[in-house]
Amino acid sequence: MLLEIEHLTKRFGGLAAVDDFDINVAEGEIVGLIGPNGAGKSTVFNLITGVFPVTRGRIVYDGQDITKKLPDQVAKLGIGRTFQLNPLFPDFTVLENVTSSFELHPHSSLFDIFFGTPKYRRNEAFIQEKAQEILELVGLAEEADELAKNLPHGHQKMLGVARALATRPRLLMLDEPLAGMNPGEIQASLDAIRGMRDNGITVLIVEHNMQILSLCDRVVVISFGKKITEGLPEEVRANQEVISAYFGSDYVC
Repeated sequence: MLLEIEHLTKRFGGLAAVDDFDINVAEGEIVGLIGPNGAGKSTVFNLITGVFPVTRGRIVYDGQDITKKLPDQVAKLGIGRTFQLNPLFPDFTVLENVTSSFELHPHSSLFDIFFGTPKYRRNEAFIQEKAQEILELVGLAEEADELAKNLPHGHQKMLGVARALATRPRLLMLDEPLAGMNPGEIQASLDAIRGMRDNGITVLIVEHNMQILSLCDRVVVISFGKKITEGLPEEVRANQEVISAYFGSDYVC
């Protein structure tokens, strides 16, 4: 397992936003974490990446306990993520948004930057090449010179994904990547995420949109901070607890 989470709990005062939650992600998988609004999905992401401190439980990544790691430490270990609110540089071009996210790999010292050393020039050439490859992967290569603020919503969401890919993660965590997209944008995004897995990236997706089931190898369902079921997409789709969580206990499929 690349990611192992046991008994994860987060309390805000007397409220348990996440309650004794378990999830495992094997290397090479696409795993979906789904649930209705307010279920605790994004809180799980914030706990994994060190944005919130864990109240109780254990998070292990690639054999290392990261439960108490800070966000920058988690990123350096190879976990990348996106956010529901997309942090872009609106007045940077699409390409500049991606190249600016290569802060972790490779790294040039201030001496290298100031004196334009061969190491700095090699790193800059590498960054430009890899940024172009990432834009190809997410379908934004033709918009490389466009300002980020001029992109349609769906392309801005995928630019956020591209920025996360620039940290060169082994595990990419996508927080509601399909939110607000039209059907064409959704299909293009699903295809891009499949391409990421083909490039050796393990993917954990938080999503409210049930269309994500077509993408996932395995799905975990959370409601009111608790895991209610886990299984193959077709099993989850037919599960009465899942249907009740989304549509109410009186809904009959």
